[in-house]
Amino acid sequence: MTSLALEMLASRLLGNYFGTSNLVWASIIGLILIYITAGNYLGGLWADRSPSYRTFFLIQIWAALAIAATPLISRPVLRLAADAFDQLQLGVLAGSFLSVMVLFIAPVVLLGTISPFAVRLALQSPRPVGSTAGKIYAISTLGSFVGTFLPVLILVPLVGTYRSFLIISAILLVTALVGLGLTVSWRDAFRYFWAPVIVLVLGLVGLRGMDKATPGLVYETESAYNYIQVLQQDDYWLLRLNEGQGIHSVYHPEVLNYYGPWEQVLVAPFFNPAPFEPAAIERMAIVGLAAGTTARQAAAVFPEIAIDGIEIDPEIVEVGRQYFAMDLPNLNVIIQDGRWGLENSDATYQVISVDAYRPPYIPWHLTTREFFQSVYDHLSEDGVMVLNVGRGVEDRRLVNALSATILTVFPSLHVVDVPDSFNTILFATRTPTEPANLRANFDTLLARPDTPRLLLEAMATALTNLQPVSQSGPVFTDDYAPVEWITNAMILDFFLTGDMEEMQ
Repeated sequence: MTSLALEMLASRLLGNYFGTSNLVWASIIGLILIYITAGNYLGGLWADRSPSYRTFFLIQIWAALAIAATPLISRPVLRLAADAFDQLQLGVLAGSFLSVMVLFIAPVVLLGTISPFAVRLALQSPRPVGSTAGKIYAISTLGSFVGTFLPVLILVPLVGTYRSFLIISAILLVTALVGLGLTVSWRDAFRYFWAPVIVLVLGLVGLRGMDKATPGLVYETESAYNYIQVLQQDDYWLLRLNEGQGIHSVYHPEVLNYYGPWEQVLVAPFFNPAPFEPAAIERMAIVGLAAGTTARQAAAVFPEIAIDGIEIDPEIVEVGRQYFAMDLPNLNVIIQDGRWGLENSDATYQVISVDAYRPPYIPWHLTTREFFQSVYDHLSEDGVMVLNVGRGVEDRRLVNALSATILTVFPSLHVVDVPDSFNTILFATRTPTEPANLRANFDTLLARPDTPRLLLEAMATALTNLQPVSQSGPVFTDDYAPVEWITNAMILDFFLTGDMEEMQ
């Protein structure tokens, strides 16, 4: 239980600073497996040299203390990593990641010694070897099941990552002390009662303060899905998640245009033939609602619109309501995975916005031909899908692959690069359309004094930054969708070619 819980907590501890990409996950799982392998080997040798319950439980006590110390020791390193991530300092990031992973050597190797030690002790009894070993591994596997879900579903959302380490440490520590008292002597166990005192002190005073020393940080919390930050810069409120690369929502009480990807969703209907009336937009869905920036903008431009906002993380929804004025009367919030929520909706929409990033990754199941077919089926005849895609300065592999996939379902596609960003917006229309339609609608609306300025500015940005459509990439399906492979290659090229300096 402790081993699996520690692995899950390691992913959360590092994911808050380095992201949740498959590269980070693979590094964590791979290195921890190496540490456990070393522990298994050493545990077998150790058990043969000292096959005693006292040694067995003392190993667990020291493993528990090492677990409790890990988040405390790692905190200054991780804060350095957070600053390095903001400045894209690759060398500091790599060094920070490796430094934190080194901290897991002591607790994980010690945990790895326990299983062979348990088998060695059990073999001292006259019971059958096979059934005894089977029971030990059955109990171990059941513990792994508990350790997988306990931190993710209960501990982290309730008390955060750092104190979850302490709780897991305390569970192992209490188990070891009780075991020591029952098998050796309670006097021996009482000699180590200073250990839980240390864990208790760490829980009360050792981890106070914000996890990240981010300028303007006014709120932070952890959910089952994300590490969430709210920042205030001047009069703007910003939502950042996990490692903080990318702003997911913006709010200003008097400003609606943030010159990002959010406003481009408003442009979508106007790829239909002119004249297309803003009042004709009655319903839209947002897959990846976050804190509601797109919803607020849509409500301002299309006053009669009904909006279904699908967001998987209920904690983000609460943050949106508390800090981002996400209290729109025409917004229906659906707490659900984006694809499942859309596919199980009976509604038909004129606009479906898909913006469910975990920068720089799009969840693969939101990139496939089957998903786009579901989107197509939920659009009205004049409906448009809007997809936010990441790219490099000159690297459009992901944009091109998604374009190729979308065009297996939709008849027309339009591509707009968002200025001064790594974002490209794909507009897929349910019926055949031309880019000239957007120009004609813009000219018509520009001549009307009552057209919202936000809409005109968004349309002007789209017209200025229209790009040619390329399909030079694989078609993603539910069976084959190498989205992360492409994204990882883009990230590597981004750092190696110096594109980050160009963007800065």
